[in-house]
Amino acid sequence: MSELKKAILLVGHGGIPKGYPQDLITKLKRLEAQRRATGSPMSPEELELDTKVRTWPRTPETDPYQAGLEALGAEMKPMLNGALFALAYNEFCGPTLPEAVEDLIKQGAQSITVVSTMFTPGGSHSELEIPEELEELRKQHPGVTLNYAWPYNLTDVSKMLMEHIARFS
Repeated sequence: MSELKKAILLVGHGGIPKGYPQDLITKLKRLEAQRRATGSPMSPEELELDTKVRTWPRTPETDPYQAGLEALGAEMKPMLNGALFALAYNEFCGPTLPEAVEDLIKQGAQSITVVSTMFTPGGSHSELEIPEELEELRKQHPGVTLNYAWPYNLTDVSKMLMEHIARFS
């Protein structure tokens, strides 16, 4: 029996690119808040605004967050022992978590471990949205294992931060 084809999916928050119209972000966030308050699905208007910001042209200068996540991913890739690798974003940037999962599955991934760059508990993306999206994806792809590497061990995160701080002391 052959070994499962594995993948790692690194999920970052996402940033608004410089030069993107602020009024469109305000409108998008208002529609999102209304949807969450009512528990309704995304409206066509919200979907259009979400797609527009996620597909807005970007460079490292206009979106340093995306460039930073890509740089982190490039550092991780050689450590993955041949596993497939992808990036995804919670908001403002693409691909979305579902889009990245779909792409990895198309590449043959049978086991995908999703890891967030958001380390601390209490965040809506890490604690609510990512698990909800993964639950929906599990229903759509019952033959694919979707693991969520969460929550972080805060002792390990603290040690990493203290080692980092020591480099500057």
